[in-house]
Amino acid sequence: MDIVVKGRKTEVPERFRKHVAEKLKLEKIQRLDAKVISLDVEVSKEPNPRQADRCDRVEITLRSRGPVIRAEAAASDPYAALDLAAEKLDARLRKQHDKRFSRRGARRISAAEVPDHVPGAATLNGNGQPVHDEETDGVPTKRIGSLEVKGEGPLIVREKTHVASPMSLDQALYEMELVGHDFYLFVDSETKEPSVVYRRHAYDYGVIHLSTDPMVAEVQPPAAGGTLGG
Repeated sequence: MDIVVKGRKTEVPERFRKHVAEKLKLEKIQRLDAKVISLDVEVSKEPNPRQADRCDRVEITLRSRGPVIRAEAAASDPYAALDLAAEKLDARLRKQHDKRFSRRGARRISAAEVPDHVPGAATLNGNGQPVHDEETDGVPTKRIGSLEVKGEGPLIVREKTHVASPMSLDQALYEMELVGHDFYLFVDSETKEPSVVYRRHAYDYGVIHLSTDPMVAEVQPPAAGGTLGG
């Protein structure tokens, strides 16, 4: 397998190609992922003078029989950008390698053993149903995060709140690739509505936009506390 280095609207000097071969050692990569099919490095340049500190961008794409792994970084010169992208690639390769190893080495535990291995997990009865300390009117009640759930309800294992600045669809795609996730939640700068971009097949992406139905909003009861204003 060879490393393919290409430039997008920019020339790639031979010195940089040699630096790529020295930085991305195939032996090390293949130790972490023995099923690597191809490794591509794409260099591009941002012409905007306001982004001089991030004018050179390097994107590394590793394809194997498993999921595609991408690492991208920008810096004031391509060599620094390559170093940053290579560090991200190494971290994601190790994470993927450790995940495969833990799946092979760890034994499965029964539902009854979960509380012994997972702190804060619900205790199960003989039928595999959660046992709750408090019951109201014979209906089990439990509190998950900010929700109080009676009976069978949704299981929320993590709750997060992020401050989001409105951005374009192109910026959302870039941010998704930068963090290496398969989806990215953002506020569309044109519609001011929450949206999600997600990875489909190969280089195809999808986007989901949420919009408020005015008919539904009209029939909702007013919020407690009255109205604001004079």
